[in-house]
Amino acid sequence: AFIMILLNLPSVIVMTIPMGVLLATVMTLNRLSLSSEITVMRACGIGLNRIAKPIFIFAVLMSLSSFFINETVVPVMTRQSKDLALWALGQKNIPEGKENFVFKEVTDSGTLKRLFYVGMCKKKTLYNVTVLDNAKEGTIQVLQARQGKTSPEGWVFEKGAAYTIANDGQVLNTTLFDTSTVKFGLDLSQELNKNTAKEMNFTKLAKYLASTEISPEDRRVYTIELFDKIALPITTIVFVLLGVPLAITPPRVRYNRGFLFSILIIFAYYVVRALSISFGEAGSLAPFIAAWLPNIILTIWGTALYYKKVYTIS
Repeated sequence: AFIMILLNLPSVIVMTIPMGVLLATVMTLNRLSLSSEITVMRACGIGLNRIAKPIFIFAVLMSLSSFFINETVVPVMTRQSKDLALWALGQKNIPEGKENFVFKEVTDSGTLKRLFYVGMCKKKTLYNVTVLDNAKEGTIQVLQARQGKTSPEGWVFEKGAAYTIANDGQVLNTTLFDTSTVKFGLDLSQELNKNTAKEMNFTKLAKYLASTEISPEDRRVYTIELFDKIALPITTIVFVLLGVPLAITPPRVRYNRGFLFSILIIFAYYVVRALSISFGEAGSLAPFIAAWLPNIILTIWGTALYYKKVYTIS
């Protein structure tokens, strides 16, 4: 569990960097405002643009850091996290140390699909395995192997033979193998290929969209992911644009009004983000609009508040 948390930590950091920068901006400027430091700066002829300049520089640096993490660390960690989860999913079905046991796989309707007999399980390796596969109507496939192990693709059996038997008992064919992979239950290989957009950086995803034939639905989702890889880091700068004017309170206001607004902004942003991406994936919004709509709304609002505050305190 700790490793899974560690592997998913970079993606969480990328999502929370804009929130952290917004709260840091609001708390810092609000403290200066409540201590009348902003009033003193104003009396010395320092306008809001000069006050906010280092904050915007910090926001740009954090935005670049977020983009760098999202491009280099997140894809690798996401892939490893998925591989680990699927490996654990396969391992949980292996009863360590047990001998001569049987377990079965059934279809959604409850009928028998496969029956597994295992002579012994030791160190997550199955020995003397027999598999009866009833998935194909009219035939039964029998697989016997010396040993088997789990893998992301399914169960890999080694040194064995596979027989296909008709309903009348006739052996249709016999195949000897050194290794054979059996997929069962959850299609692990298909699961590994889901959400591949999260496992590619911007360049790889753009090349994938340009060179690969995929369904319109998947192309829509991947295109939104592509635009979002730029939109999410830029959110840090947008939050600062909105946070600076909200953090500077009038002299007679003696409470942290900007902090309350920040909580509401963060909540509204992620609600709008979730809705716009959902509408985009459904085809109701263009991919670019779906990814950038929250930033567009906050930029318009933030720009209006910022320049209003510039003319107020300059």
